[in-house]
Amino acid sequence: MNDHQLAARLASEAGEMLVALRAELGGQRLAPFAVGARGDAAAHDFIAGALQEHRPDDMVLSEESTDDRRRLEHHRVWIVDPLDGTREFSIPGRTDWAVHVALVADGAPVAAAVALPAQGITLTTEPAPPMPVAAARPRVITSRSRPGRLARRIAGEIGATIVQMGSAGAKAAAVVNGEAEVYAHASGLHEWDLCAPAAVAAAAGLHVSRLNGEELRFNQSDTYMSDFVICHSDFADAVLAK
Repeated sequence: MNDHQLAARLASEAGEMLVALRAELGGQRLAPFAVGARGDAAAHDFIAGALQEHRPDDMVLSEESTDDRRRLEHHRVWIVDPLDGTREFSIPGRTDWAVHVALVADGAPVAAAVALPAQGITLTTEPAPPMPVAAARPRVITSRSRPGRLARRIAGEIGATIVQMGSAGAKAAAVVNGEAEVYAHASGLHEWDLCAPAAVAAAAGLHVSRLNGEELRFNQSDTYMSDFVICHSDFADAVLAK
């Protein structure tokens, strides 16, 4: 299978495993942090093991593993968030969590998938999602737990409504699926939070960049990414001007 197919398969299968695990843990009366930790570890082990089997010559950067700095000299690096939205995963009934699997070559994503397991959806770079139709009144998506000032300011300045949601992957997927038009963030995330969602959004024809319009680059020495925007192209100029 090619890289696009592998990313989609791993994200989907890890997601199916997580759905089953959450159902199993639901009857054990575990604390939420314990449920989340079990999910993080199980998804990481599955994806890392599969990549070792199918792409043994590639490097892996995962939220749930020690950073092997040899990746910086490597042409192909898989950037993985095995469970994006651990908090949401640990709350019964929440569906706004995701699995991210992306392949980066020379700093740029070349294949990716974002699974929304509780929603039965996997978004991929090939086949790419269709370009969503923008709503007449834009919607700006922000966090449920930590609503960002940037998102509120953009919403006020472009006449948008606010939509609140959990994980980064779920927020980006909402823009891809036409449930929002703008996802802008200025308080920092890591590469594994953003790489696969950004790749899928770009494949769908959405605007993806830093807030100053610069291209996003991955597999960097510092995995922290201070800001980014994923938005419908109809609103890119207005958002970047903010």
